Amino acid sequence: MCVLEKIDKLKTEDVTNPPASVWQYEYNGQTVYFIPQKCCDLPSLLYDKDCNLICSPDGGFTGKGYGKCKDFFEKRTKEKLIWKDDRK
Repeated sequence: MCVLEKIDKLKTEDVTNPPASVWQYEYNGQTVYFIPQKCCDLPSLLYDKDCNLICSPDGGFTGKGYGKCKDFFEKRTKEKLIWKDDRK
């Protein structure tokens, strides 16, 4: 599962506040993985099941992502926390 590689990479980065996390959802008929923004002007990341970047639903300079999946937060279903950084 390619999302495990994303998690392994997050584990090598500095601890963030809020803690880094990876969520699984159903969106537009497919399984997707959402990595929330870490801070401020950084975008969140939404990947398909093969870890291809779909879009950035929020974050960035406007706080609204880059406009390619404006309906993600309204249409996502089947929320499942895959991983959350528990380091201090």
